[in-house]
Amino acid sequence: MYLVIGATAHFGRQAAEELVAAGVPVRALTRTPSKADLPASVELVAADLTNPETLPPAFDGVEAAFLVLPYGMDVAPLLAAAKAAGVRRLVFLSSGAITGDAEQQPDVIAQYHRDVELAIAASGIDWTFLRLLFPAINSLTFAMQLQSGVIRAPYTRASFSAVHERDVAAVAARVLVDGGHGGRVYDLTGPESLTQAQQVRILGQVLGRPLTVEDLDPEPVLQQMRQSMDADFLAALFGLMAEAVGKPAPVNDVVERITGRPARTYATWAEDHRADFQS
Repeated sequence: MYLVIGATAHFGRQAAEELVAAGVPVRALTRTPSKADLPASVELVAADLTNPETLPPAFDGVEAAFLVLPYGMDVAPLLAAAKAAGVRRLVFLSSGAITGDAEQQPDVIAQYHRDVELAIAASGIDWTFLRLLFPAINSLTFAMQLQSGVIRAPYTRASFSAVHERDVAAVAARVLVDGGHGGRVYDLTGPESLTQAQQVRILGQVLGRPLTVEDLDPEPVLQQMRQSMDADFLAALFGLMAEAVGKPAPVNDVVERITGRPARTYATWAEDHRADFQS
């Protein structure tokens, strides 16, 4: 049995679908099974990551689990339940913000994910870490501005190798099912380095409408977002974007090496999400 934690969110949902397509038994942990809307063959288990008493049934009979975790959660109860159930492998969707393998990281995003990595490694369960910095789904925020035809955002000259969520899921599924990836850290990238401005232009081409870009002063945007989001988290996020301005993003072939096919382009992602921008 393969367990997906975070199966109703991006990456987790797609990973569950990939595992179903691979023909293996899949279980999904969710607080509200009635709202999961996953393939019929997925076994749904009601559990709450914040309530340790609900976790053991989710791990019963599980060989390997994919962890898509909410930022800031305490992973100790989850790891204890996995260890007690005899889970053999854990695949954790971590962050590309992590710098090397040092225990002390430069910002709260990197620090949280590195702390989770270290806790998983200390559990004694075989592990694989998938580090993801910039998922292509971040571009869904552009949808709110399409009506004006002008996409306004800070750091439009920041470059990222945007990764399609289907590629993240495909890598996770292969690592879970195939084995042989224990103790490995994989940095996931898309096949190309693009600035946010270039992404907007590609999106406009796919949608068949002209889109222009306006670079915003980051500080007012940051101040506004602080009203509803953690200040330290935002500072880390804006810092990562600032560092990405004016230099190409790293690109590798991890997706192709593990899945056997090239990573999907940003244009493919935009085409796959056409409906999200036209609703």
